[in-house]
Amino acid sequence: MMSGEKELDHAESVQDLEAAPQVTQESYAGIDLSIREKALVWKQDLRIVPLCAGIYLLCYLDRSNIGNAKILNQDTGNDLLSETHMTSYQYTVALMVFLIAYALFEVPSNYLLKKLKPSRWIGFLMLAWGATTMGLGGSHNFSQVTGIRFLLGATEAGLFPGLVYYLTFWYRNSERSMRVALILASATLAGAFGGAIAYGVGHMNEVRGLSAWRWLFIIEGAPSCASAFLVWFFLPDYPESASWLSPEEKALAIHRLKEEGSHGAAKAMSWEEAKEILTDWRLYAHYIVYFGISTPFSSLSLFTPAIVSGLGYADLRAQLMTVPPWAAAYVVTTVVAWSADYFNSRGLHSALFAFIGAMGFLASAVLPADAYLHRYGCLVVAASGSFACIPPLLGWLSANIRSTAGTGLAIALNVSFGAPGQIVGVWIYKSDEEKKGYPTGHLTNAALLLMVTTGCILLRLYYGWRNKWAKGGSVSLARVNSCVEGNSTHQHRFFISAASILLRSSPGELELRINSSTPQQPTSHPSISCFWTTRRAENKYSSGSWDTTIRKSLCWVFPRRALVKP
Repeated sequence: MMSGEKELDHAESVQDLEAAPQVTQESYAGIDLSIREKALVWKQDLRIVPLCAGIYLLCYLDRSNIGNAKILNQDTGNDLLSETHMTSYQYTVALMVFLIAYALFEVPSNYLLKKLKPSRWIGFLMLAWGATTMGLGGSHNFSQVTGIRFLLGATEAGLFPGLVYYLTFWYRNSERSMRVALILASATLAGAFGGAIAYGVGHMNEVRGLSAWRWLFIIEGAPSCASAFLVWFFLPDYPESASWLSPEEKALAIHRLKEEGSHGAAKAMSWEEAKEILTDWRLYAHYIVYFGISTPFSSLSLFTPAIVSGLGYADLRAQLMTVPPWAAAYVVTTVVAWSADYFNSRGLHSALFAFIGAMGFLASAVLPADAYLHRYGCLVVAASGSFACIPPLLGWLSANIRSTAGTGLAIALNVSFGAPGQIVGVWIYKSDEEKKGYPTGHLTNAALLLMVTTGCILLRLYYGWRNKWAKGGSVSLARVNSCVEGNSTHQHRFFISAASILLRSSPGELELRINSSTPQQPTSHPSISCFWTTRRAENKYSSGSWDTTIRKSLCWVFPRRALVKP
């Protein structure tokens, strides 16, 4: 196990504190640190989250609009397949080629994001995929569509893992899940907007001699090209280089991350960090779980218009009826991400909503083919559950890795492992099953979501076993060899519910010391640095437990950070 391995859910992490500066209230001129921190996070949110969400919305819009183009003006013969003389099989191959490129270029793209400035690399990607999407509007045959879709996959590959990685430069582990959710939720908004835009563009058929599906690609690709220049100049790269932060805010932003053991935003990844990520089997369990969610994610993105069309809605009305499932998924995804952060229970939230999504797909598969209204409701449930479990999964993964550079590699590998699942997703909704209600696709998605549920529960049990601790007194955990590396003594901290207990470890042995149940008073001992104010305690632990009063009481039982002498 890596030295920076994090704990399960509310017992989030074991982290290296040697590099963390000894910051006290006094170092901030008597101003409550929690107030300064809240103001800083809010300032970062206003600058970063809306811009990242908008970027991903445009990316997802350009990726999934081929599903709208497939059925747009199908009744008049002016749809994508008819005018490019493609069969349903060739259309599926074009979808798969995108995902192959997506898998191949994710890791290199994340490496370049770290090597170059995020604003420069993401801006370049936006310009590239926007121009590529517009190029689809000029395609005339299967070869052209397939080649352009491959380029689109290559240019879009690095964006989502790159944005998740980018957030590690700015936010604590406990803060990322909600931000990732807001970014990911923009994909569901893109699905809603995509259906509404396709409905409007459908009325532009044969305007200036172009079919509506060609206009769709041109109109939806142009905003990405224009926005690339805004991202180039306005997306902030790192806290230490942000001109809109004061020197004090920069220092606090950097300290917040180092306090959790982060290695810093601008440092390149070392071979040791890469080796730890590549050889940690625990992370591969996360990747397998993400494979399971990738299939419904992919299939819903590309086949929702076709699924809705098979529910008795024809042509342009089918485009319009794709909006409600995506709108519902947006609301549920946002609420679930907030709840996962608030209760600090990402694994259970992912398991629960993966199960809900599975039930939606299963019900849709077993209902009669002509039960249109009921199956439409099941589609709403399936989409909401499938998308809602993704942000907690990604937040759970990144929270269990100490290094920001290592996080970038792990996230890219995670999404790359999901690519085969996305490839499965393009094959399971067969065109000859439309009148049957696509049972193969629904049953496959249900089975994979049940696998996600099981995987999340098993991972949670595993982390709970690794983080087992006594409820009082002093306890020794001997010979926890995999937790400690090297020859020097390290300080590690377990985040357990509301309390933060520090460990002193040496090679081959790990000792846990928990304060007695008697409330402790502030101490001036040179080896202890604690924050004791109620405001600080309330701010720090407001989202870590079910009962705020108990949390604040535990803050007195267990000091926030006590460096134990050898």
